[in-house]
Amino acid sequence: MRLLLVEDEIDAARMLARGLRDHAYAVDTAYDGEEAVRKLHASPYDAVILDIMLPALDGISVCRHMRASGLATPVLMLTALDQVGHRIAGLDSGADDYLTKPFDFGELLARVRALLRRGPALQDAVLTVADLVVDTRQRAVRRNGQRIELTAKEYALLEYLMRRQGEVVGRADISEHVWEENYDPFSNLIEVYVQRLRRKIEPPGSARLIQTRRGEGYRISPHGDV
Repeated sequence: MRLLLVEDEIDAARMLARGLRDHAYAVDTAYDGEEAVRKLHASPYDAVILDIMLPALDGISVCRHMRASGLATPVLMLTALDQVGHRIAGLDSGADDYLTKPFDFGELLARVRALLRRGPALQDAVLTVADLVVDTRQRAVRRNGQRIELTAKEYALLEYLMRRQGEVVGRADISEHVWEENYDPFSNLIEVYVQRLRRKIEPPGSARLIQTRRGEGYRISPHGDV
């Protein structure tokens, strides 16, 4: 899942981005409201973590601009201002949730997970394809009951495919949601990670769950080949 983190305190932004990446999120950062608006129109994001107190354009104005532009991306608003009026203004501007600084990083992660489960229909926290099970709360992957250890990026790719199970997902779509803005579209990084995933989740004798559609992309489905 790809996030946009909008925070003008550079050290805080770097620390938050590092923590989020350690939990398998792709993270782009913006340090003021105008930069955030440019990035929101340039790339699709699964959620936005948005500080209220920003230079150039404050977080409430950014959120209002998003909603006026038809961007329905979930927004978690952050602020050091622990006042009811600011919380109401943030939510009225179109934010989906609100977190007051200082906050526990574990709570931030839980709120981001909750936002990502929202959509046209509520998404399950546990994703299943055949005997492959992904618990998105614990970031735990099991096949036939056996725990599978994945790197953060391998997990991010698997979760995205699982959330789109049954669909053929193209390389551009994968790069937009699993990788960050510095991804090189001419690299073979996606192919490399798909092969790594296959080696880990498709042991010899088990059904192949990830199928390649040449010229189209990848699909994860229980109807694979043994």
